[in-house]
Amino acid sequence: MTNGNLWNDCLNFIKAKIPEQAYQTWFDGITATQPHQNEIMLQVPNQFHYEWLDSKYSKLIKLAIMDCSGIELKINYSVVISDQEDNVIPDLIPQKQPITNGHQARNGFHKPSQLNNRYIFDNYIEGKSNQLAKAASLSVSDSPGQTPFNPLLIYSETGLGKTHLLQAIGNSLLELSPNAKIVYLTSEKFMLDFISSIQMHKSAEFSKQYRDVDMLLIDDVQFFQNKEQTQEQFFHLFNDLHHRGKQIVMTTDRHPNELRGLKNRLISRFQSGLIVDIQPPDLETRIAILLKKADSENLDIPFEIIEYIASSITENVRDLEGALIRLLAFASLKRQDITMNLAKQVILDIMGASAFQNITIDHVLKTVSKEMRITERQMIGKGRTMDVAMARHTAMYLSRELTSSSLINIGLHFGRRDHSTVIHACKTIDKKMLLNPELNRTIEKLKKELGGPITA
Repeated sequence: MTNGNLWNDCLNFIKAKIPEQAYQTWFDGITATQPHQNEIMLQVPNQFHYEWLDSKYSKLIKLAIMDCSGIELKINYSVVISDQEDNVIPDLIPQKQPITNGHQARNGFHKPSQLNNRYIFDNYIEGKSNQLAKAASLSVSDSPGQTPFNPLLIYSETGLGKTHLLQAIGNSLLELSPNAKIVYLTSEKFMLDFISSIQMHKSAEFSKQYRDVDMLLIDDVQFFQNKEQTQEQFFHLFNDLHHRGKQIVMTTDRHPNELRGLKNRLISRFQSGLIVDIQPPDLETRIAILLKKADSENLDIPFEIIEYIASSITENVRDLEGALIRLLAFASLKRQDITMNLAKQVILDIMGASAFQNITIDHVLKTVSKEMRITERQMIGKGRTMDVAMARHTAMYLSRELTSSSLINIGLHFGRRDHSTVIHACKTIDKKMLLNPELNRTIEKLKKELGGPITA
């Protein structure tokens, strides 16, 4: 069997063992070479990618190789270097600027459409939480007004990428059709322009400005609530554009059925096409977002810090990226290296005490395993040697102290043990900490490693 065939078999084995999104994020596109008989070389796009595969999937990769080849091979990694710039993933190389219909874009801004050409599909990280929204957006950008997705309405809570997708649709169409007439604006801007046109007796000009377009991209339509005259104007604009087959894409912070103060006929128009939502991204998608942001900003940040930030900020992509920039600013202003302690300070500044609620049992297991030199498998297994029991009790204690998990869930995580076992472990550690200063220092060190509050 050639090495290429072996690795393809391994990929099929791995794909059957992990979620599809995890496979697409970390294994899709990974190739292999075999410079020596007893080893396999996996080519990865960057250092972060290697560290993630090595820390999270090394056992699975070894199992796949053994299953597909019948022999154990040493696994090495090679970071692919781009021809254009060292250590840059090919799809992160800056894209060509959109054609701007005779108007030179300054600082990424396209004046006629009001689009920022930094918002493109290539730098929008896709995950399970936004897969449908991105697919629908790509569809309408390729065939505006020609799909059943007209109007397309994207809704989510703030900071999850609605505006990015909205503008990416427009920028994609500009690349395909430089002469397309596209307008992007917020619903507030629409209302202010409407009021101004009434005051200046320019209602006809206002109508022509927004009706003479090929695509209308309007952000935050929830702002139309209780604005009756603005709603009336937008209703007629919507009907005119839709009748002429022009694409309309909107965003809002909730499902149209939950909007109050909107006329029923307008809500009916919103629901006549496709409505898609964006949910908060899972951990692996958040890590991928930070990796891409770090690469695009030429930041060299240790992987464990990337993972920590992604684990701490779970609900808002904008806050996630902001934390990375804030970390860089802290390091620059204080003239310090980017360290875990500095990252914890940034997270604490952003989230306050709530940051500690995002510590998970998996983080506890990993940290205790490293400190006490007992494997995670041993801690959740049936072993009862003194060292294993101490590490298990310590991990249970910290899980109760630092996570929001119930005693039942903690017990289930530790080999399906009963909640009474967790209570016993916590009481044991409490008693030993009173008598053993060394254990006390170890517990506080582990709390500090995990980012929890220090009590001594």
